[in-house]
Order: sequence, then structure tokens, then C-alpha cells
Amino acid sequence: MGRMGGTLRLKRYGAPRFWRLHVKEYKWAVHPTPGPHPLYGCIPLIVLLRDVLGMVETAREGKIVISSGKVKVDGKPRRDYRYPVGLMDTVEIRDVGKAYRILPHPRYGLYPHEVTVDEASFKLCRIEDKTTTRGGHLQLNLHDGSNYLVKVSNPQNPTEDLYQTYDVLKLTLPDRAIADHVKLEKGVFAIIIGGKNVGLAGKILEISGGPAKKAMLVTLEGKEGDHFTTPYEYVFPVGREAPLISLPGWAMRG
Repeated sequence: MGRMGGTLRLKRYGAPRFWRLHVKEYKWAVHPTPGPHPLYGCIPLIVLLRDVLGMVETAREGKIVISSGKVKVDGKPRRDYRYPVGLMDTVEIRDVGKAYRILPHPRYGLYPHEVTVDEASFKLCRIEDKTTTRGGHLQLNLHDGSNYLVKVSNPQNPTEDLYQTYDVLKLTLPDRAIADHVKLEKGVFAIIIGGKNVGLAGKILEISGGPAKKAMLVTLEGKEGDHFTTPYEYVFPVGREAPLISLPGWAMRG
């Protein structure tokens, strides 16, 4: 019988470019632990500290910092140096008093954008799917692999069902309570998380196509009045009249 399951080995040549690894310096890279984000949509904690942020010089130093519980991801200390950090995750380094939010970048794919410690106390999560559980309650499946259960008082008339797929929830950290709900609709502010316009942000002007959501196209207007179009599934709402999170300069250049 053949070997089952994936491999835990990863060569630097096959690692994502946004990890900033020197391909010819060493042969092997850190393989992220299976978790909330896929391999090519995450950054292992040790790579984030050493290669992307440059806060430690060696993997040994990074492992000491991480294992001591000084690094928080989404408000919780993570002691696994291979823990995957992905889109919209918040990372707080306690000793230096700095916090970051992982955002899409036009060139690097994913990049840590520095935010205040207060802003790191919440997170935006997109609803990827909805399911009904036993008792008629509603389960929201979020983009980071987590689920949120919405209690329904009357399954025959679920008035609590206010959410649609691709809407975004603002969750407080670390208790993950819903603080706000942003629908993907005309007039809201959004950032693009895939395609050739990845990393750009703007206000949604038009949603066309259909009837399936994945067949729709969304037109956004950038800060300088430029228009760009992207598939519906690449749009991540971040606010109504203004973004709920701080956005870097590269996102506002459109």
C-alpha cells in the first residue's frame, strides 16, 4: 500500500514568492502546519518573523520567541513556529509593542501591514458558505476555516438569517463576537484579494452578470477615479462609507 497523506517537506524553490526566501542559500523551507489557511495562502510564523519582518536573524531565535508565547495571532498566543498566518489575520508581537494585519499585495501576494494594537483587537472574516445544523440553526463558514453558529429561534421563519455568502463579519478578538456586518453590494468599500488587480481597493460601482455569483463581475472605483473590474469571488468588503481597517498606500493607488 502506498504512502497516504501529504508531505511535510518543502523546498525553497517551491515555496510562495511572498515568503521572501533566498532560494540558493539553503535547500529546504519550513512547511506550515495544516490549519486555517492553505499552503500558498499563508506564511509560517517563523518565516514571517525572520524573512519578512526581519525581527530575528535565525530560526533558532525565532523559535525561542514563538515558544515563549510572545507572538499572538488573532488575539491568542501561538507557540507553533510553523503555524500558518493568512489573509486578514492579526499578528501582535508583545515585547516590541507592534501589530500587523496580513493584507493582499499587488506584487508580493500577502504582506503584513502595520496597524495599531487597538486595531488588532478585531478581524474581518468573509462568509464562504452557509449550512443548516441540527435544530435549524445557521452555521457560517468563514474564509479562515472557522465557523460561526447563529442561533435561530424559529427554523420555519429564521429572522436571524441576515447573512449571505461573500458578506463580511467584523469579529472581536479573541472572543470572536460579531461587532458589525458588511454586505457585498453596490456602494461599499472593498479590497481585491485575487487576479491581476489583487491588492487594490475602492468603492463598488456596479455588479453585473449572473445569475450565479461566481459568474458576476464587480467594477470598483479607486481613489484617483480609475475603474477596474474583477470577478465577484475576488472582492472582499472592508467597510460601508469608509474602510473599517487601515489600508496601506499600495491599496489606495488605483
